Amino acid sequence: MKKKVANHKFTSLEEVINKIDKKLGKRPGMPKGLPKGDWTKQSLRILNERYLGRDAKGKVIETPEMMCWRVAWEVASSEVLWGKGKREVKKLAEEYYKILVAREFLPNSPTLMNAGIKNGMQYSACFVLPVDDSLVGIFDAIKYQALIHQTGGGTGFSFSRLRPEGSIVKSSGGTASGPVSFMRIFDAATNEIKQGGKRRGANMGILRVDHPDILKFIHCKKDGRITNFNISVAITDKFMKAYRKNKKYDLIDPKYGKKAGKLSARKVFKEIQEAAWKTGDPGVVFIDRRNKGTSNPVPKLGPIEATNPCGEQELYPFDACNLGSIFLPRFIKATNGKVAVDWEKLERVVKISVGFLDSVIEVNPYPLEQIRNTVLSIRRIGLGIGGWADMLAELGIAYDSEEALKLAGKLMKFIQNTAEEKSIDLAKERGVFPLWSESIFKKGKRRRNSTVTTIAPTGSISIIAGFSSGIEPLYAIAYRHVVKDEKLDREMTFINPSFEKIAEKRGVWSEDIKKKVLDKGILADIDEIPDDIKKAFITAHEIKYPWHIKMQAAFQRYTENAVSKTVNLKNGATSKDVGKAYLLAWDTGCKGVTVFRDGCRDKQVLNVGTNKNGKAEETSGTTLDRPLRVVGATYKLSTPVGSAFVTINQTQNGEPLELFVNVGKAGSDVTAMAEALGRTISTALRFKGHLKPRERAEEIAIQLAGIGGRRSVGFGPNKILSLPDAVAAALSIHFSFKINGFNKSTAARQANGINGELIQASEKLDIKYDDKVTKTTSSRIILDPASSSDIAPASLTKETIVTSTDLCPSCGGGTLVYEEGCSKCYSCGHSEC
Repeated sequence: MKKKVANHKFTSLEEVINKIDKKLGKRPGMPKGLPKGDWTKQSLRILNERYLGRDAKGKVIETPEMMCWRVAWEVASSEVLWGKGKREVKKLAEEYYKILVAREFLPNSPTLMNAGIKNGMQYSACFVLPVDDSLVGIFDAIKYQALIHQTGGGTGFSFSRLRPEGSIVKSSGGTASGPVSFMRIFDAATNEIKQGGKRRGANMGILRVDHPDILKFIHCKKDGRITNFNISVAITDKFMKAYRKNKKYDLIDPKYGKKAGKLSARKVFKEIQEAAWKTGDPGVVFIDRRNKGTSNPVPKLGPIEATNPCGEQELYPFDACNLGSIFLPRFIKATNGKVAVDWEKLERVVKISVGFLDSVIEVNPYPLEQIRNTVLSIRRIGLGIGGWADMLAELGIAYDSEEALKLAGKLMKFIQNTAEEKSIDLAKERGVFPLWSESIFKKGKRRRNSTVTTIAPTGSISIIAGFSSGIEPLYAIAYRHVVKDEKLDREMTFINPSFEKIAEKRGVWSEDIKKKVLDKGILADIDEIPDDIKKAFITAHEIKYPWHIKMQAAFQRYTENAVSKTVNLKNGATSKDVGKAYLLAWDTGCKGVTVFRDGCRDKQVLNVGTNKNGKAEETSGTTLDRPLRVVGATYKLSTPVGSAFVTINQTQNGEPLELFVNVGKAGSDVTAMAEALGRTISTALRFKGHLKPRERAEEIAIQLAGIGGRRSVGFGPNKILSLPDAVAAALSIHFSFKINGFNKSTAARQANGINGELIQASEKLDIKYDDKVTKTTSSRIILDPASSSDIAPASLTKETIVTSTDLCPSCGGGTLVYEEGCSKCYSCGHSEC
């Protein structure tokens, strides 16, 4: 699969480290007089939880400044390899320290976590591993994946070389199970290995659109058995031509390179867009475009077949890339009352950052020797940006404007040219990358690095920096972080500091305005905020999708690798809108695209704003995990098969979680069917999908209501036709569904009529239903006859909120946002990329 790399003899890492240690000795303490950082609450929290060094007992023994010095010295120490002495190394380390502590530049998380710790953990975030069409090749890839995840990296795979499902395996006479089947094994392995001992690893799975199993791949995440992969379809130029002409295209058997059938390009495209509309997967990667340009700098090592988990870093097999980001709000200057980009400062920091990333390559303890050899041969680095939305806001420029697109192109062109200039200078000092003579640059100027720019998701490091993520628009102006469990009862509210600063400067800041912003999370409906400020602080879901695509394309024109960007669509967007976004990305020169429709994955508790009156959604994954304690009620109803006890439990946020049906004596056929009915409904309620849990519960009630058997019990609105009909009645009562006469008024009559009582399923509890308090005992709830009929048991919780993000698996806060192809927490910095 992988063409042989030219035979370059590289000094072993052990020899490199010995040479450095011999000349420099131990890392010196941080010099006096260096500046200290201005850290936010969020950045300090994430640094303490995941980045700062610890002793053998797990106690934090570093300050953020000590971390910056540790990383700066480790990277600067590589200068020894080019003849520098201790004094020169110290001077450069201080220079690196200053841009790190000021958060003008930050490398990817593994470098911050591991550089200088001497724990054997590598410093890169992005890797691609080959998957050969053999049992040995497949399980080698799984082994290598585990090693990379264990040391803190994410992995990308192309499964396009695996023969399709049903193919004959000559060696055994059996049939192949196909790429999707093996993806499940990779996924299961990921479940068991945490990245650097801190989080589960992330993967990207890619399959060519001309693979015979492409339709299975497009829908492979629907059944919930693959949860640790982003997936993308590798779209070819031939496929797009067939799509434009409304023709069929050839499927190719990867084992023999022969045609294996035909499919309608438009049918397959429709399958992709509808799957993405429902679940957020798959994305698309324009694979031929990536192979024809700077993403493939040494074609003999290619072709490019896969990317890292977020899709912006295409890599060869056994390839890796060191990434870092410039945080743009640090490069704004005020002159005579006007703000503008500080180009001079930006040029200086870009050059320092390129030198930093190139030096990381030398001291990085890569997990595999094959990876180290590839990286040293081509020296691929990726400098990107963060805080773009914050910069635009401070400059008073709307994200969805031609002015913003123009500045994006100008800015990225400047960074690309400056980074390339620095790489040329480094080549004079340190030499070109070893495969330069076989690269696409061989007729141009000599460079140190085969690529220099990538716009990656800044994930956790954007929280450390205190700015918005990558080139994404602002997700919200204010959000709330809530953790409530047996150990914690914490609530914190946050507001965008740039907005607060500008509002104060413009004289529109007050406690009343602050309350409204915190309550709503966005500015659109706050009349007191001037229109120009509203435009400057526009948020992701307020921006129409073409502007998302145009912004990505503006940056892509001047980025050698690719650009990570999530195209956010409102919940009401159609699958055709998804398709239009894909086509616009193709037409504007993007190298791939991820589209995410709000609500396409079940969520829970997005704290956009701090208004606590709203509804909650579920977390993403296969099924919801059951918490230790839930809140619920048991309904006793008379049915044709005897008295049935229907228990409905819900999450702390009032969403349906599970349902149990108990009727008759244990061991009877009716009891077995009742248990099966309850288990089936519980599973359906917990499954992740594009319907919200409450919508799913209502659909279940609709399907069960009216099912009749040989006889019924009761009369009029109290009539129960069967056990399934009784379950529908219980659901309708509990959640106030208007189904077959079971509305709120009926619910009250049922509760005091057929039911007589609600038997509480949990411990003694005072529960408030729409401001009418029920009377409680330790085992049952008796509805107060004096209360009105408008009883809404669904309002058990007052902590719910209209959401578009997940509950963070790390801190428990409702600020896990899906963007840039992955999920990250705005509160603690947990990132799945």
